[in-house]
Amino acid sequence: MAATAESHRRLLLAASDILLDEVETLRLQEELEAPQRLRESIRALQIRLGRRNPPVAPATLDAAHDLVFAVQQRLMAANPKNPRPARHAGRASGQPLMTLVREDRKWKVLTLPPPTTSGEDGDWIELVESTVERAWDRWCYAQQQAVRATRMGVKASLALAVAVAAWQNYWGLLQDAERIKARLAGGTFSARRP
Repeated sequence: MAATAESHRRLLLAASDILLDEVETLRLQEELEAPQRLRESIRALQIRLGRRNPPVAPATLDAAHDLVFAVQQRLMAANPKNPRPARHAGRASGQPLMTLVREDRKWKVLTLPPPTTSGEDGDWIELVESTVERAWDRWCYAQQQAVRATRMGVKASLALAVAVAAWQNYWGLLQDAERIKARLAGGTFSARRP
């Protein structure tokens, strides 16, 4: 039964990746509205995820992007290889750490997961690499939003500040991940992009 649940989780994660790719493709085409088919697909994904009363399907690509990311976060949190959610120093489990970008905007900061309870370094490194990849995706999204905001002349400085915060979070996680891998391998540290 656990294998079936994990298989279902992975299928939903793959489906969310496809939807996220579709959203990003539409954004690159400078579309603003989500097509009806995409809206229905996102709503269907939420229902498959177990939401009995999912919210109204997103009308804009911004809303669609945020909703698919929220679904992915839920699916990634259900990963049986990571039984304990990552904790931020000084915070209770499950409370995200937010950084103040400006007085009117906050950004959720990701942290690397703690070592797995199984003690398998390979499983833990896989989780660490997934977190770094997620931070990279979040920076790419923030960067794209900054470019879009600049082109449209709408809140460009705020969007740039968010992109900077996202980059700093990604870069810090990447450096920490490389140090962890080097320490486990007994090698040297070298920061690089995924």
